[in-house]
Amino acid sequence: MTRFTLNAAEVEVDVSPEMPLLWVIRDELGLTGTKYGCGIAQCGACTVLFNGQAVRSCRVPVAAAEGADITTIEGLGTPGRRHPVQQAWIDAAVAQCGYCQSGQIMQAVWLLQRNSEPSDADINQAMRGNLCRCGTYPRIRAAIKAAALRLRESSE
Repeated sequence: MTRFTLNAAEVEVDVSPEMPLLWVIRDELGLTGTKYGCGIAQCGACTVLFNGQAVRSCRVPVAAAEGADITTIEGLGTPGRRHPVQQAWIDAAVAQCGYCQSGQIMQAVWLLQRNSEPSDADINQAMRGNLCRCGTYPRIRAAIKAAALRLRESSE
């Protein structure tokens, strides 16, 4: 048994300790917002927050999650009360196909938790491992800047 906190709820799973966290989240716990992209931690589609760090869940064995605090895209907000990054994504019409967006959003949340006023260079550096086949990078950057402004205004 592996026990951890997922989106503020305690969970317990009885799976092989080597099973990637991505498959536990998707197949065992039914949260399909975290996507499978490459399986080698190169595309970012499976990004979750793991004890506050953005990680690629496809390469984390579930055994490493024992006692961890994990947040997926489902844990960020609700349709009635979206996280500022989610709302910025909608406002900037970032998504085309949308497949990479949950990973992009989770990476952006991580960035903004560490840097409330990121420059273009900061955004490029933080987001470089999150790939978008549709090429919406200018809109991603604009959404991150808009979310940063919203977060700063709400904390004043």
